[in-house]
Amino acid sequence: MRPEEVAMSVTRTGSFRHGYDHFEPQTDDDPHAQRRTRGLLEQIDYTAYAANKELIGQALGQGDIRKFQRLAIAAAQARAVWIAQALAVSAGGGKLSSADLAQLTHLRATFEELTEAYEGMRRLVERGYVAMPAAPAG
Repeated sequence: MRPEEVAMSVTRTGSFRHGYDHFEPQTDDDPHAQRRTRGLLEQIDYTAYAANKELIGQALGQGDIRKFQRLAIAAAQARAVWIAQALAVSAGGGKLSSADLAQLTHLRATFEELTEAYEGMRRLVERGYVAMPAAPAG
């Protein structure tokens, strides 16, 4: 899955997740106060990192390329089923029953959730919450 595919579906369907909105206090001219604040924020960020690494590591275990492959295949299959169903109902001239619409909505949501899970798992590796075995040389 390419990142632009994820961004398009996320934006178009309204499942966009906003970034974090950190509070930014007024500028304090006291360099000692600024250093204390930065140190405190680093401690807070590290505490969150350590909690995520421990709890996510316990829940998911070590990363494994096969886990990524399973999620990627599941998302690809869900996309194929969703689009195939859309093509099937469009053969009737585009007139969708409420059942057709509900089914398409469910299939799209399934694809989007699996795609988000794949991207979420990738972020876990990027942030160091899940350890991955070293890639084979060469």
